[in-house]
Amino acid sequence: MSNGEIDRLPVNQLSERYNLARSAVYTRMEALGIKPTRIGNKSHVNAEQLKQLDELHEFINSGGTTAEFQERRGISKPKDGFAEQSSGLSVVQPDFAKLIAAIVAEVASRFQSSASEPDPYAYYEVLERAYQNGWLLSTSEIADLLDLLPSDIRHYGDSFSEAGFVFTKAGYRAGGEVAWRVSKLVK
Repeated sequence: MSNGEIDRLPVNQLSERYNLARSAVYTRMEALGIKPTRIGNKSHVNAEQLKQLDELHEFINSGGTTAEFQERRGISKPKDGFAEQSSGLSVVQPDFAKLIAAIVAEVASRFQSSASEPDPYAYYEVLERAYQNGWLLSTSEIADLLDLLPSDIRHYGDSFSEAGFVFTKAGYRAGGEVAWRVSKLVK
């Protein structure tokens, strides 16, 4: 996304976002026909899917039900237990997000097929690509890559280094999440 919005969020952060049990989050995703995208060993929802989940959460908190929300939005129930996008909520990711998802999925599949355990150094390739392409990564994306808590990263200030890379604040994403520019340590 070019205007500083979050382009994806790990599914494992949705329980905290909505203060719900994980099973309730998955029930809501199924009701909306949302199928998360798997990137490496984590599932993510994109910005449009997150918006739909936020709208459903607000609707339920104001006294509505999931069934009423589905009816008002013209969302049909998923078939065979698999989530599908209805025509009323079709999601078209920007080409940039699709490219990132495809690259990360390809790298992850190569590591998964070559070894039964995930490669502990795979995140270097992702950071290298972010550096080479000038991608701005969110705090949660960096936390996932470096196996840190987002709160730890927020305490580092405007810049920090890890694994031979320098992470510098470069603005904000939707929801107030910090965007970080990735560069390399100069020797």
